[in-house]
Amino acid sequence: MIWRLSDLWQNSIAGFILVLLAVVYFIAIAVRLTQLDLREHRLPNRIILPAYAVSSVLLGATSLITGDWWGLLRMFLAGGALWFFYYILRWVYPPGMGYGDVKLAGLLGIYMGYLSWGHALLGSASTFVLAGLAAGALILTRKGTAATRIPFGPFMIVGAGLVMLLFPVPEFTPSPNLQ
Repeated sequence: MIWRLSDLWQNSIAGFILVLLAVVYFIAIAVRLTQLDLREHRLPNRIILPAYAVSSVLLGATSLITGDWWGLLRMFLAGGALWFFYYILRWVYPPGMGYGDVKLAGLLGIYMGYLSWGHALLGSASTFVLAGLAAGALILTRKGTAATRIPFGPFMIVGAGLVMLLFPVPEFTPSPNLQ
């Protein structure tokens, strides 16, 4: 997101403000959801469901302002794709994933999809890598076993956050058909 903010600062102050608000909102809910999932193993609807609307409005309005029609479509497709992927994982093995993780996946898909398909794919993959490393560390230090339940939400948030923070965004150039 830092890369997108830099680009928006130069090209669209209104877009910059909207994305900055989306980032601040993401950080606020990410901290709260991480605390709750670590402590209670749950990701409450009262936080996740309103976040769908807030992120969609802020990021969607930015896409409309900047004429990034594909970005607007991509953020909703990525959100839906990640929600569906996590829903299938939950359906295949319900004890392995909570429905809060499914809903969080859709939300994170909106944020990462706003940036690019690469961000959505890399952010999703990094989630499983981070969770696997943490589970391996628990087993190696004998603080857990293969049956130990670990909250998945914090790994989803950290994976998405790192990808959005560290990886540059492809530069937006409007299609000649859109002008």
